[in-house]
Amino acid sequence: MLTPTNPSTGQALAPHASLSATDIENALQSANGAFSQWRARRYEERAEVLYAAARAMREHKDALADLMAIEMGKPFKEGVAEVEKSAWCAEYYAQHAAEFLAKEVLESDASCSYVQYPPLGVVLGILPWNAPVWLALRFLAPALMAGNCCVMKHDPNVPGSAALLTELFHKAGLGDGIMTNLPITTEQVGEVIDHPLVRAVSFTGSSEAGRKVAARAAAGLKPAVLELGGSDPCIVMADADLEKAADVVTLSRMINAGQSCIAAKRIFIEASVYPAFCALLVERFEAIKMGDPRSADTALGPLARTDLRAQLHRQVGESLALGANVLTGGALPDTPGFYYPPTLLADVKPGMPVFDEETFGPVLAVAPVSGIDEALALANATDYGLGASLWTHNAETIDRALATLEAGQVAVNGIVKTDPRLPSGGIGRSGYGRELGPHGIREFVNTQQIWIA
Repeated sequence: MLTPTNPSTGQALAPHASLSATDIENALQSANGAFSQWRARRYEERAEVLYAAARAMREHKDALADLMAIEMGKPFKEGVAEVEKSAWCAEYYAQHAAEFLAKEVLESDASCSYVQYPPLGVVLGILPWNAPVWLALRFLAPALMAGNCCVMKHDPNVPGSAALLTELFHKAGLGDGIMTNLPITTEQVGEVIDHPLVRAVSFTGSSEAGRKVAARAAAGLKPAVLELGGSDPCIVMADADLEKAADVVTLSRMINAGQSCIAAKRIFIEASVYPAFCALLVERFEAIKMGDPRSADTALGPLARTDLRAQLHRQVGESLALGANVLTGGALPDTPGFYYPPTLLADVKPGMPVFDEETFGPVLAVAPVSGIDEALALANATDYGLGASLWTHNAETIDRALATLEAGQVAVNGIVKTDPRLPSGGIGRSGYGRELGPHGIREFVNTQQIWIA
């Protein structure tokens, strides 16, 4: 059984039945059986179904957002925005898949030689709870438009969200194994990865779980894309637009209660503006309304699980014991549910948990730096490499940072975000492979060379 909990109250929600071994086998056989028919459809035909799925998501965005608020605590208005972005992702790949996967003619000793990109078959997506609709679409849209059949194993925290999304896709014409929901426990996932009908794996989640998925997929010689954790640095130089930077840093850290891999987590601020920028952050953090995620005026909901809150509070407490200073927040609220207040820790250094570990919640670590060289050294002093950002108007500083930062994506004077038009992914403990953009759709295809005499 899948037994989700409402993080706003700590109370159990209605359980959902998990599939048996026989059910899993039947689901995978159905997906495999649908593959030849789905891959034979022209891009235009697949696109029609993805456009229909996008329309269905928009028509039911309030219902999806409400389920996310109940199951994992996302504020309702953020949930609505997530569904809109997900629908856009479906439409983007419906529009551009044929272009991204067009044949590439390459000169050789043949009369005709080229590369084409046929699909692989059944692809397994193992998804987390923190963006139930967006992370599903990030997996589904490119893989489906490439001609694969998709099996979606969603997180046990969000079975209702996964079920409704699947229902909408099936009504749009993606039933009969083309898109399959697999409500199973975490303990059952390994055998699904091993199954001979599964040809590739996409995983989003923690670095620790990613290692296990990678090892299991590699044992079967199956390609995998891993989008794992992050400890994203953000550098703020003295010449930056401090007001705008403070707005964006606050948004990046607090959206989804800080439960985002690509959130800004470690901020390195040029010393001359360090006190002023910290004051701007405190002002913004203390203005955030924390409360019921189903309320229209709530900006910060609860963390998704009690163990996540306990882990975050441990990281804060140990960092304070090692010399960090709390500027706001840092105390557990005496209310039901798994809430944690916006927390700003100053004077953070390597060796503190909030510097060395990924913090998955509304906690921001800040530290002063003497200049760009020290900032870049601290930014790269991590095993993670997902995103990074820089705030400055100095062209030389920008060029130096872009040549030095070790991350899968870098934003200058803006927020690190995922965008259907641009590839997203990391290096090191943040994973490998890319999702989204033209690069993402080529992860689960056969780059096939054709040579004709």
